[in-house]
Amino acid sequence: MPRLAIHRLPMAHPGDLSALAGLMARGEVRAGDIRAVIGKTEGNGGLNDFTRGFFTQTLMLLLASQTGEEPAALAARIPCVLSGGTEGALSPHFLVFSASDEAARGERGLALGTAFSPPTPAREIGRAAQIAAVADAVRAAMADAGIARPEDVALVQVKAPAPQAPDPAARSTDAKFLMALSRAAAAVGAGVALGDIPAARATEASLLTDLSLYSNRVSISSGVEVTCNEVVVFGYAEGWAEGIVAGVAPMADLLDLAGVQAAFAAAPGEVLGVIAKGEPDRSGAIRGQRHTMLGDTDIDAQRHLRGALGAIVAAVAGDGRVFVSGGAEHQGPPGGGLVCVFARSR
Repeated sequence: MPRLAIHRLPMAHPGDLSALAGLMARGEVRAGDIRAVIGKTEGNGGLNDFTRGFFTQTLMLLLASQTGEEPAALAARIPCVLSGGTEGALSPHFLVFSASDEAARGERGLALGTAFSPPTPAREIGRAAQIAAVADAVRAAMADAGIARPEDVALVQVKAPAPQAPDPAARSTDAKFLMALSRAAAAVGAGVALGDIPAARATEASLLTDLSLYSNRVSISSGVEVTCNEVVVFGYAEGWAEGIVAGVAPMADLLDLAGVQAAFAAAPGEVLGVIAKGEPDRSGAIRGQRHTMLGDTDIDAQRHLRGALGAIVAAVAGDGRVFVSGGAEHQGPPGGGLVCVFARSR
Protein backbone atom coordinates (compact mmCIF):
# COMPACT_ATOMS: atom_id res chain seq x y z
CA MET A 1 0.00 0.00 0.00
CA PRO A 2 1.24 3.58 -0.55
CA ARG A 3 2.81 5.43 2.34
CA LEU A 4 2.67 9.22 2.34
CA ALA A 5 5.74 11.09 3.59
CA ILE A 6 6.11 14.83 4.21
CA HIS A 7 9.42 16.63 4.54
CA ARG A 8 9.56 20.31 5.56
CA LEU A 9 12.78 21.80 4.21
CA PRO A 10 14.46 25.22 4.51
CA MET A 11 15.83 27.27 1.65
CA ALA A 12 18.61 29.85 1.75
CA HIS A 13 17.25 31.52 -1.39
CA PRO A 14 14.51 30.73 -3.96
CA GLY A 15 16.83 28.48 -5.97
CA ASP A 16 18.23 26.57 -2.99
CA LEU A 17 17.26 22.90 -3.23
CA SER A 18 20.26 21.63 -1.26
CA ALA A 19 18.13 20.21 1.56
CA LEU A 20 16.15 18.07 -0.89
CA ALA A 21 19.31 17.09 -2.76
CA GLY A 22 20.75 15.90 0.56
CA LEU A 23 17.69 13.77 1.33
CA MET A 24 17.91 12.12 -2.07
CA ALA A 25 21.66 11.56 -1.75
CA ARG A 26 21.09 9.78 1.57
CA GLY A 27 18.29 7.68 0.12
CA GLU A 28 15.63 9.19 2.40
CA VAL A 29 13.55 10.42 -0.56
CA ARG A 30 13.45 8.97 -4.05
CA ALA A 31 12.95 11.50 -6.82
CA GLY A 32 10.48 9.20 -8.56
CA ASP A 33 8.27 9.12 -5.45
CA ILE A 34 7.75 12.88 -5.23
CA ARG A 35 4.11 13.71 -5.92
CA ALA A 36 3.81 17.42 -5.06
CA VAL A 37 5.67 20.37 -3.58
CA ILE A 38 4.10 23.26 -1.65
CA GLY A 39 6.26 26.13 -0.45
CA LYS A 40 6.87 29.75 0.50
CA THR A 41 9.40 31.94 -1.29
CA GLU A 42 10.58 35.36 -0.26
CA GLY A 43 9.14 37.32 -3.19
CA ASN A 44 6.35 39.88 -3.04
CA GLY A 45 3.57 37.45 -3.90
CA GLY A 46 2.42 39.63 -6.78
CA LEU A 47 2.40 39.49 -10.55
CA ASN A 48 6.11 40.24 -10.81
CA ASP A 49 7.15 37.69 -8.19
CA PHE A 50 9.54 35.57 -10.21
CA THR A 51 10.94 33.73 -7.17
CA ARG A 52 8.20 31.14 -7.67
CA GLY A 53 9.17 30.35 -11.25
CA PHE A 54 12.86 30.32 -10.30
CA PHE A 55 12.20 27.73 -7.60
CA THR A 56 10.04 25.59 -9.90
CA GLN A 57 12.65 25.63 -12.66
CA THR A 58 15.41 24.67 -10.24
CA LEU A 59 13.29 21.90 -8.74
CA MET A 60 12.46 20.33 -12.08
CA LEU A 61 16.11 20.47 -13.19
CA LEU A 62 17.14 18.71 -9.98
CA LEU A 63 14.49 16.01 -10.36
CA ALA A 64 15.37 15.59 -14.04
CA SER A 65 18.99 14.88 -13.10
CA GLN A 66 17.77 12.10 -10.79
CA THR A 67 15.04 10.53 -12.92
CA GLY A 68 16.25 11.05 -16.48
CA GLU A 69 12.91 12.64 -17.40
CA GLU A 70 12.63 15.95 -19.18
CA PRO A 71 11.95 18.93 -16.87
CA ALA A 72 8.82 19.80 -18.86
CA ALA A 73 7.42 16.30 -18.39
CA LEU A 74 8.05 16.49 -14.65
CA ALA A 75 6.39 19.91 -14.42
CA ALA A 76 3.35 18.50 -16.20
CA ARG A 77 2.74 15.83 -13.54
CA ILE A 78 4.16 17.25 -10.26
CA PRO A 79 2.19 20.23 -8.93
CA CYS A 80 4.50 22.90 -7.54
CA VAL A 81 2.34 25.23 -5.46
CA LEU A 82 4.30 28.27 -4.35
CA SER A 83 3.22 31.36 -2.48
CA GLY A 84 5.46 34.39 -2.42
CA GLY A 85 5.96 36.64 0.59
CA THR A 86 7.63 35.70 3.86
CA GLU A 87 6.92 38.87 5.77
CA GLY A 88 7.61 39.13 9.49
CA ALA A 89 8.32 35.86 11.27
CA LEU A 90 7.64 33.65 8.25
CA SER A 91 10.58 31.56 7.02
CA PRO A 92 11.16 30.50 3.40
CA HIS A 93 10.62 26.75 3.15
CA PHE A 94 8.97 24.01 1.12
CA LEU A 95 7.04 20.84 1.81
CA VAL A 96 7.89 17.76 -0.23
CA PHE A 97 5.10 15.19 -0.47
CA SER A 98 6.15 11.73 -1.60
CA ALA A 99 4.36 8.40 -1.79
CA SER A 100 6.19 5.08 -1.84
CA ASP A 101 4.70 1.65 -2.41
CA GLU A 102 5.68 -0.53 0.50
CA ALA A 103 4.18 -3.01 2.89
CA ALA A 104 2.74 -1.15 5.86
CA ARG A 105 0.25 -1.68 8.60
CA GLY A 106 -3.11 0.01 8.46
CA GLU A 107 -6.00 -0.03 6.09
CA ARG A 108 -6.99 3.62 5.93
CA GLY A 109 -4.63 6.57 5.97
CA LEU A 110 -4.01 10.06 4.65
CA ALA A 111 -3.93 9.94 0.87
CA LEU A 112 -2.68 12.36 -1.76
CA GLY A 113 -3.94 12.78 -5.29
CA THR A 114 -3.02 15.25 -8.04
CA ALA A 115 -4.51 16.50 -11.29
CA PHE A 116 -4.04 19.29 -13.82
CA SER A 117 -6.80 21.11 -15.64
CA PRO A 118 -6.41 21.98 -19.33
CA PRO A 119 -4.54 25.25 -19.96
CA THR A 120 -6.57 28.26 -18.84
CA PRO A 121 -6.09 31.31 -21.11
CA ALA A 122 -6.71 34.81 -19.76
CA ARG A 123 -10.14 34.98 -21.40
CA GLU A 124 -11.32 31.99 -19.27
CA ILE A 125 -10.03 33.25 -15.93
CA GLY A 126 -12.90 33.99 -13.58
CA ARG A 127 -15.44 32.46 -15.93
CA ALA A 128 -17.66 29.38 -15.84
CA ALA A 129 -15.06 27.43 -17.83
CA GLN A 130 -12.48 27.79 -15.06
CA ILE A 131 -14.99 26.90 -12.33
CA ALA A 132 -15.93 23.72 -14.20
CA ALA A 133 -12.33 22.85 -15.05
CA VAL A 134 -11.24 23.05 -11.41
CA ALA A 135 -14.24 21.02 -10.24
CA ASP A 136 -13.33 18.31 -12.76
CA ALA A 137 -9.65 18.41 -11.73
CA VAL A 138 -10.54 18.05 -8.04
CA ARG A 139 -12.66 15.01 -8.82
CA ALA A 140 -9.80 13.56 -10.89
CA ALA A 141 -7.34 14.15 -8.03
CA MET A 142 -9.73 12.44 -5.60
CA ALA A 143 -9.88 9.44 -7.95
CA ASP A 144 -6.08 9.48 -8.22
CA ALA A 145 -5.85 9.24 -4.43
CA GLY A 146 -8.59 6.65 -4.15
CA ILE A 147 -10.75 8.98 -2.06
CA ALA A 148 -14.27 7.69 -2.53
CA ARG A 149 -16.38 10.38 -0.84
CA PRO A 150 -16.14 14.19 -0.81
CA GLU A 151 -16.58 14.17 2.97
CA ASP A 152 -13.30 12.24 3.25
CA VAL A 153 -11.35 15.15 1.76
CA ALA A 154 -9.35 17.15 4.31
CA LEU A 155 -7.90 19.87 2.04
CA VAL A 156 -7.75 20.86 -1.61
CA GLN A 157 -4.71 22.97 -2.55
CA VAL A 158 -4.72 24.64 -5.96
CA LYS A 159 -2.27 26.81 -7.85
CA ALA A 160 -4.33 28.80 -10.35
CA PRO A 161 -3.00 30.74 -13.32
CA ALA A 162 -2.72 34.51 -13.63
CA PRO A 163 -2.45 36.33 -16.98
CA GLN A 164 1.06 36.83 -18.29
CA ALA A 165 -0.02 39.45 -20.84
CA PRO A 166 -3.08 41.69 -21.35
CA ASP A 167 -5.95 40.09 -23.24
CA PRO A 168 -8.87 42.24 -24.43
CA ALA A 169 -11.14 39.18 -24.14
CA ALA A 170 -10.44 38.82 -20.40
CA ARG A 171 -13.02 39.82 -17.78
CA SER A 172 -10.84 42.77 -16.76
CA THR A 173 -7.76 44.67 -17.85
CA ASP A 174 -6.67 44.86 -14.20
CA ALA A 175 -4.14 42.03 -13.85
CA LYS A 176 -4.25 42.12 -10.04
CA PHE A 177 -8.03 41.79 -10.13
CA LEU A 178 -7.70 38.83 -12.49
CA MET A 179 -5.40 37.14 -9.97
CA ALA A 180 -8.20 37.45 -7.40
CA LEU A 181 -10.79 36.23 -9.91
CA SER A 182 -8.64 33.20 -10.68
CA ARG A 183 -8.39 32.33 -6.98
CA ALA A 184 -12.13 32.85 -6.60
CA ALA A 185 -13.05 30.66 -9.56
CA ALA A 186 -10.72 27.90 -8.40
CA ALA A 187 -12.09 28.07 -4.84
CA VAL A 188 -15.70 27.92 -6.01
CA GLY A 189 -14.94 25.08 -8.44
CA ALA A 190 -13.23 23.08 -5.71
CA GLY A 191 -16.10 23.83 -3.34
CA VAL A 192 -18.59 22.49 -5.90
CA ALA A 193 -16.59 19.27 -6.27
CA LEU A 194 -16.60 18.81 -2.48
CA GLY A 195 -20.31 19.55 -2.16
CA ASP A 196 -19.59 22.61 0.01
CA ILE A 197 -20.96 25.02 -2.61
CA PRO A 198 -24.19 24.35 -4.56
CA ALA A 199 -23.42 23.98 -8.25
CA ALA A 200 -26.45 26.10 -9.19
CA ARG A 201 -25.00 29.07 -7.30
CA ALA A 202 -21.47 28.71 -8.68
CA THR A 203 -21.80 31.38 -11.36
CA GLU A 204 -19.45 33.96 -12.80
CA ALA A 205 -21.53 36.68 -11.17
CA SER A 206 -21.06 35.12 -7.72
CA LEU A 207 -17.27 35.37 -7.80
CA LEU A 208 -15.95 37.96 -5.32
CA THR A 209 -19.54 39.14 -4.69
CA ASP A 210 -21.47 36.35 -2.97
CA LEU A 211 -19.10 35.66 -0.09
CA SER A 212 -21.62 33.38 1.56
CA LEU A 213 -20.25 30.80 -0.89
CA TYR A 214 -17.11 29.27 0.56
CA SER A 215 -15.44 26.04 1.57
CA ASN A 216 -13.51 25.47 4.78
CA ARG A 217 -11.38 22.87 2.97
CA VAL A 218 -9.96 24.84 0.04
CA SER A 219 -6.71 26.81 -0.26
CA ILE A 220 -5.89 28.66 -3.49
CA SER A 221 -2.88 30.62 -4.74
CA SER A 222 -2.47 32.19 -8.17
CA GLY A 223 0.53 33.27 -10.20
CA VAL A 224 1.99 33.83 -13.64
CA GLU A 225 4.30 30.82 -13.34
CA VAL A 226 1.50 28.33 -14.15
CA THR A 227 -0.78 28.14 -17.17
CA CYS A 228 -3.38 25.72 -15.81
CA ASN A 229 -4.97 24.87 -12.48
CA GLU A 230 -2.64 22.51 -10.57
CA VAL A 231 -4.57 20.54 -7.94
CA VAL A 232 -3.44 18.58 -4.88
CA VAL A 233 -6.06 16.78 -2.79
CA PHE A 234 -5.48 15.38 0.70
CA GLY A 235 -7.97 13.06 2.33
CA TYR A 236 -8.51 9.66 3.87
CA ALA A 237 -8.72 6.55 1.73
CA GLU A 238 -8.50 2.80 1.95
CA GLY A 239 -5.18 1.27 1.05
CA TRP A 240 -2.98 4.08 2.38
CA ALA A 241 -0.66 3.53 5.32
CA GLU A 242 -1.53 5.07 8.66
CA GLY A 243 0.75 7.48 10.50
CA ILE A 244 0.04 10.97 9.13
CA VAL A 245 -3.03 13.05 9.92
CA ALA A 246 -4.38 16.37 8.70
CA GLY A 247 -6.25 18.73 11.00
CA VAL A 248 -8.25 21.50 9.31
CA ALA A 249 -10.27 24.28 10.95
CA PRO A 250 -11.80 27.58 9.78
CA MET A 251 -10.80 30.98 11.14
CA ALA A 252 -13.72 33.34 11.74
CA ASP A 253 -11.43 36.37 11.50
CA LEU A 254 -7.77 37.31 11.56
CA LEU A 255 -7.67 37.19 15.37
CA ASP A 256 -9.28 33.77 15.69
CA LEU A 257 -6.62 32.14 17.83
CA ALA A 258 -9.08 29.45 18.89
CA GLY A 259 -9.53 28.45 15.25
CA VAL A 260 -5.79 28.07 14.80
CA GLN A 261 -5.53 26.02 17.98
CA ALA A 262 -8.41 23.81 16.82
CA ALA A 263 -6.48 22.83 13.70
CA PHE A 264 -3.44 21.88 15.77
CA ALA A 265 -5.60 19.97 18.25
CA ALA A 266 -7.10 17.97 15.38
CA ALA A 267 -3.61 16.85 14.30
CA PRO A 268 -1.77 15.72 17.44
CA GLY A 269 1.81 14.60 17.07
CA GLU A 270 4.95 15.86 15.36
CA VAL A 271 4.05 18.79 13.12
CA LEU A 272 5.20 18.19 9.55
CA GLY A 273 3.74 21.26 7.86
CA VAL A 274 1.20 24.05 8.24
CA ILE A 275 -0.93 25.77 5.59
CA ALA A 276 -2.99 28.88 6.38
CA LYS A 277 -5.21 31.17 4.32
CA GLY A 278 -6.50 34.57 5.33
CA GLU A 279 -7.61 37.95 4.05
CA PRO A 280 -8.11 41.51 5.29
CA ASP A 281 -11.75 41.95 6.28
CA ARG A 282 -13.43 43.96 3.51
CA SER A 283 -15.56 45.83 6.04
CA GLY A 284 -12.43 47.65 7.16
CA ALA A 285 -12.80 46.44 10.73
CA ILE A 286 -11.94 43.40 12.83
CA ARG A 287 -14.26 42.77 15.79
CA GLY A 288 -15.54 46.31 15.52
CA GLN A 289 -12.14 47.97 15.43
CA ARG A 290 -10.85 49.72 12.31
CA HIS A 291 -7.89 48.27 10.43
CA THR A 292 -5.84 50.09 7.78
CA MET A 293 -4.68 47.19 5.61
CA LEU A 294 -6.92 48.02 2.67
CA GLY A 295 -6.08 51.71 2.55
CA ASP A 296 -2.30 51.59 2.89
CA THR A 297 -0.72 52.85 -0.36
CA ASP A 298 2.80 51.98 0.82
CA ILE A 299 2.35 48.32 1.69
CA ASP A 300 0.03 45.94 -0.15
CA ALA A 301 -2.83 44.61 1.96
CA GLN A 302 -1.76 41.02 1.37
CA ARG A 303 1.69 41.75 2.78
CA HIS A 304 0.05 43.16 5.92
CA LEU A 305 -2.09 40.04 6.09
CA ARG A 306 0.75 37.57 5.70
CA GLY A 307 2.82 39.29 8.37
CA ALA A 308 -0.05 39.39 10.87
CA LEU A 309 -1.51 35.94 10.26
CA GLY A 310 1.96 34.43 9.97
CA ALA A 311 2.88 35.68 13.43
CA ILE A 312 -0.30 34.24 14.97
CA VAL A 313 0.04 30.82 13.38
CA ALA A 314 3.81 30.61 13.83
CA ALA A 315 3.44 31.46 17.52
CA VAL A 316 1.15 28.45 17.98
CA ALA A 317 3.39 26.25 15.84
CA GLY A 318 6.56 27.47 17.53
CA ASP A 319 8.12 27.56 14.06
CA GLY A 320 8.24 30.20 11.32
CA ARG A 321 8.06 27.61 8.54
CA VAL A 322 4.37 28.20 7.91
CA PHE A 323 2.73 28.45 4.48
CA VAL A 324 0.64 31.60 4.88
CA SER A 325 -1.15 32.86 1.80
CA GLY A 326 -3.39 35.90 1.41
CA GLY A 327 -6.31 36.24 -0.96
CA ALA A 328 -8.78 33.88 0.75
CA GLU A 329 -11.72 34.61 -1.53
CA HIS A 330 -14.37 31.89 -0.97
CA GLN A 331 -11.83 30.02 1.19
CA GLY A 332 -13.20 29.95 4.70
CA PRO A 333 -15.50 32.57 6.24
CA PRO A 334 -15.32 36.10 4.77
CA GLY A 335 -12.63 38.10 6.56
CA GLY A 336 -11.29 34.86 8.02
CA GLY A 337 -9.74 31.82 6.40
CA LEU A 338 -8.55 28.38 7.36
CA VAL A 339 -5.63 26.46 8.84
CA CYS A 340 -4.44 22.96 7.96
CA VAL A 341 -1.87 21.10 10.06
CA PHE A 342 -0.10 17.95 8.90
CA ALA A 343 1.34 15.83 11.69
CA ARG A 344 2.86 12.43 12.30
CA SER A 345 0.56 10.84 14.84
CA ARG A 346 2.07 9.44 17.99
